Amino acid sequence: MKKKYITSSGIEIKELYTDEDLKDFNPKEKLGLPGQPPFTRGVYPNMYRGRLWTMRQYAGFGTARQTNERFRYLLSQGQTGLSLAFDLPTQLGYDADHPMAEGEVGKVGVSVSTIEDIREVFEGIDQGKVSTSMTINATAAILLAFYTLVAEEKGADRRILRGTLQNDMLKEFAARGNYIYPVDESVKLAGDIIEFTAKYMPKWNPISISGYHYREAGATAVQELAFTFADAIAYVEEVRRRGLDVDAFAARLSFFFSAQITFFEEIAKFRAARRIWYRIMKERFGARNPKSMRLRFHTQTAGSSLTAQEPLNNVVRTALEALAAVLGGTQSLHTNSYDEALSLPTEESVLLALRTQQIIAYETDVPDTVDPLAGSYFIETLTNEIEERVWEYLERIDALGGAVEAVKRKYFQQEIEESAYRYQKEVEAGERIIVGVNAFKSERGGSSEIEIFRLPEEEIRRQIERVKEYKRRRGKEHVKALKELQRAAKSRDENLVPYIFECVKAKATLGEISDALREVWGTYDAS
Repeated sequence: MKKKYITSSGIEIKELYTDEDLKDFNPKEKLGLPGQPPFTRGVYPNMYRGRLWTMRQYAGFGTARQTNERFRYLLSQGQTGLSLAFDLPTQLGYDADHPMAEGEVGKVGVSVSTIEDIREVFEGIDQGKVSTSMTINATAAILLAFYTLVAEEKGADRRILRGTLQNDMLKEFAARGNYIYPVDESVKLAGDIIEFTAKYMPKWNPISISGYHYREAGATAVQELAFTFADAIAYVEEVRRRGLDVDAFAARLSFFFSAQITFFEEIAKFRAARRIWYRIMKERFGARNPKSMRLRFHTQTAGSSLTAQEPLNNVVRTALEALAAVLGGTQSLHTNSYDEALSLPTEESVLLALRTQQIIAYETDVPDTVDPLAGSYFIETLTNEIEERVWEYLERIDALGGAVEAVKRKYFQQEIEESAYRYQKEVEAGERIIVGVNAFKSERGGSSEIEIFRLPEEEIRRQIERVKEYKRRRGKEHVKALKELQRAAKSRDENLVPYIFECVKAKATLGEISDALREVWGTYDAS
C-alpha cells in the first residue's frame, strides 16, 4: 500500500471526492463550452471529431540522408507531421568539421551545417503540404532560413509554410543548457523571429514555449506551468516593445508540455493551462482576438519516465501518458519509443510508438466526445488546485522582476533542483514505486534482449568531409554578408532574421553565422 497519496506537486489526493468539493464551483465561469472562453474544455468546439491531433514523431539522427529515410518511412506509416531533432553541434552553433563537434556529430539528432543538409533532409517531401516542427533554439533563426529557402527552391511560398520552431531560450538557461549567447541577446533574437514570422510567414508558429524540459529536469506539474507561462509573458513583452499589437502575433504562439505518468494530474494540468493562458492574454495583455487567448500545445510523453531496466515496461508507460495527453486536449503528440533509455530508437520501436497513437485514435472511443472528464469531482478539484498554485508562483516571479530576472537569479533552477532532489529521495526510500527499478524487479532485466541502434562511423566521417567540400567550392560572398549581420547585431533595434537569410543565400554555414554573433555578443557565463 502507498504511504502517501499526493501528486508530483504535493497536492493531497483524497480518498473520495463529492459535490462538497465543488460547492462554490461555477461551470459557466470555470468551464464554458469547448472552443469558447475560458477554453478549459478545449480550444475547438468539436475537438477530435473535427480533426485528430497531429501525430508528430520526433526523429533525426546521423546524416541528412539517414534522417530523410526515417521521415519518409514514418510518413508512409501514417504519421501526419514531421518533427526534426538536431545534434548537439547544430544546437550549439558548430559545424560538423569544428573541433568542438568531435564525437557528437549526428549522435542525438541530425547534423546540419549547411543549406545542402536541409535540402537532403527534405528531399522528396513537399514542404508546402507538410507541417514541420524543429527542436532548435539558439540557432533557430538559421534553421528557419535553411528550411524556408529550400522550400522556396521547390516553388513553395513562405506565406503558406506551416511548422514550428522551438526557439525558447529562457528554458535553455534554466533547464536544458543548450545556449550560446547571453540572456538578453538570446531573448532579443527569439523576439526577432516572432516579429519576422508575424509579418512574412503567417502560418508559422515562431516559438514553442516549452514546459517539457522543465518537467524533464525535475519540475513538478505546477512548476512546469508556472515557469512556462512566466517565460511566455517575457516573450510577449519583448515583442510588444517593438510596437506590435498583441493580436498581430499572439495567435501563432504555441506551447510544448510533458505528459508524465501521473495520469489524472496531467489531465488536470492541461485543462488548467488553457484557463490560465486565457486570463493572461485577456487580463494582462488586453487581447481582443479569441485566437490570441487559445492555448495550442504539443505534448511529448515523458522521457524521464523511461527506464533502462525492463524497457518493455516503457510501452505501457508511454501508452498511459499518451492517453492523458489526448484526454487533456493536446493538438499534437509525440510518443516515446520503449528503447530510448538505451539508445536512439530503432525503426521497430518508432513504429510501435506511432501505432500507440493510432490505436488510441482509431480503436478506442476516447476521441469521440469532447472533454469526457468534465464535471468529475476529482478532475475539477485538481484542476482548480493546480491553477491556484500556478497563479501563486506567477505572483512570486513577477515580484522578482519577471522570467528574465528570475532566470538570471537562478530562481527557476533552484526550485527545480529542490523538486528533483525530493523526488529522487522518495524513489530511493521506496516511497515512490518505479516498477522494475525499485520494486518488482526481474532477474533478467530485459535490456539485453533489446536491439541497440548504432550509428555507422563512416557516415559521420562522410558528413564532416561534406561540410569541408562545401566550404572549398564556394566563393567569398558570405564574408560581406556576415559583416553586415555583425553590424546589425550591434544595434538593439534591427531585426536580425533578414540578415541571417542573406548570409545563408551567400552560402555561409551555421557555424559561421553563429560565430559572427558570438564575436559581437559574447557567450553566456553560467557561473
